[in-house]
Amino acid sequence: MPDGVDTTNGTPGVPGGTATPPAAAPRGVARLRGWGGVAAMAVACALTASLALFALPRAGEPAGPAGPGPGVGRGLQIRAESAETCENPEASLTPSTADGPAVARIKNRGKLIVGVDQSSYNWGFRTPPTVVRQQDGSVKEVPGKLRGFDIDLAKAIAKSLLGSEDAVIFRTIPTNQRITALESGKVDLVVRTMTINCKRIQQVAFSTAYFQAGQQVLAPKSSTVTGYDSSLSGKRVCTAEGSTAYEALEAKSFGAVYKDVGDGTKDDPDLLTVPNQLDCLARLQMGEVDAVLTDNALAAGQAAQDPAVELKGKPFTTEYYGVAAKLGEDDLVRRVNQVLVEYRQGPWQRAYQKWLAADLPGIPGPPHPCTSSTRREVIDGRRGTPRAGDGPGRGGPCAGAARRGAQGGRGLAPRPPGPRGPPAARRRRADRDDPGPLAGRRADDHPAVGVLRRVHGRAARRP
Repeated sequence: MPDGVDTTNGTPGVPGGTATPPAAAPRGVARLRGWGGVAAMAVACALTASLALFALPRAGEPAGPAGPGPGVGRGLQIRAESAETCENPEASLTPSTADGPAVARIKNRGKLIVGVDQSSYNWGFRTPPTVVRQQDGSVKEVPGKLRGFDIDLAKAIAKSLLGSEDAVIFRTIPTNQRITALESGKVDLVVRTMTINCKRIQQVAFSTAYFQAGQQVLAPKSSTVTGYDSSLSGKRVCTAEGSTAYEALEAKSFGAVYKDVGDGTKDDPDLLTVPNQLDCLARLQMGEVDAVLTDNALAAGQAAQDPAVELKGKPFTTEYYGVAAKLGEDDLVRRVNQVLVEYRQGPWQRAYQKWLAADLPGIPGPPHPCTSSTRREVIDGRRGTPRAGDGPGRGGPCAGAARRGAQGGRGLAPRPPGPRGPPAARRRRADRDDPGPLAGRRADDHPAVGVLRRVHGRAARRP
């Protein structure tokens, strides 16, 4: 079929280790008085907090990566044990061109299988079918081709892996089947406006972010709805099943009606929660719902399809799209991240101008990538300027870590639910396999130790 398309499960398209403890302070610190003592104690507290965030190699352990080749480790993607303790879900693995078992499987097959959308205008949609007259006079209908921003990215990944952007099989999947498709092995990757969040990184492995979006309300221009606020009270709001929009309403609905009777059962009417986001626009056009809640990137495409509707209010979240892979296929995630390094240097901008700029203007570039190494640079205070491959985009996922760093380092790494346990051990394994720029550093090499010593020295010399 055209574009290597496999429409399985598709729907009709509508075009258009334990951290090293801090060095013990000299006895003189206990006798410090006045502002010198206060400053010394403040720095000591900050040092304790910052050192606790570093997963330094334990004695006798190698500082370099472990695994089958350079840049390919056995470490897990950095993540918290649960959504409640997760603070930086966008941190991904460092880029690499090395092959591993997942990449080898794809190369042996000769095709990359990608789960995509076919009903999100300008992201993943199908062009109208064409009718071709055969030599014998018969007429044959040729299916339309898949086009859009996500489709272009999927082709770029296929070209990097297999040498041709046509070496890809697209399988169209509904929103609520994206994770299932990866877990079952039906697809190798999902490139389908999939938001990276704390819940999902427990289920799939994400690349670095390739687009920033936010949740926003879509409603008729004549509607009294003004945005994600009290104007939604009593209004019927449509979302896609398994979407972050539905989760937002679960957290705070403002009195909106957003759950179907029998939701998730065989009797689910799919009125307020639907398989695909475009179904919400159809419900809105038919008057079956009063508003739609979705990513503004998708809502802008829907507004472009129907001039009677518009975006209401402002985006109330900051979310990042990532390419999803099956959990544990680290070599494939690293390879995708390498593709994204190159994609941010020009192809991203061309795809944005082609598909999104008209309806979603003003985006200067892709978000900066946030990998385990870039996050360590933020923690270490060396993330002042973008590295090669970062692109000219807005702050990006690591910007949150930088802001938290300015507040004393709070939240710079996922916190385990207890003082010890599997999460901390898992982070240590990840850092051994992907040590980053802090590998091999001792606790007393940390710049804060020097600050503490200088402060103590000045205070101790006071009469």
